[in-house]
Amino acid sequence: MSQPKLHVKTGDKVKVITGKDKGREGVILKAFPSQSRVLVEGVNVVKKHEKPSQENPQGGISNQEAPIHVSNVMPLDPSTNEPTRVGFKIEDGKKIRIAKKSGEALDK
Repeated sequence: MSQPKLHVKTGDKVKVITGKDKGREGVILKAFPSQSRVLVEGVNVVKKHEKPSQENPQGGISNQEAPIHVSNVMPLDPSTNEPTRVGFKIEDGKKIRIAKKSGEALDK
């Protein structure tokens, strides 16, 4: 079975549109296409209990981001900084992603 395509990429600035972190903005740190999930900076922060180890001899509880479903995020339009849908356009033989609201390119 092939992996589903995501409408966002690592490094995209996105806004969370639903869920407990609705309205938060952040940058995508990592994408997991096989699970249709993304890791967004500062969003869905969970507490993780850690055993004492070589790096962390004390152990304890740390905060870290957990992945959220890709359908809960929308990329931000580079010109207006508002959430937008993604479209595609062929330019110079290359397929680029564009913001539907302004028509501006999302890829750098």
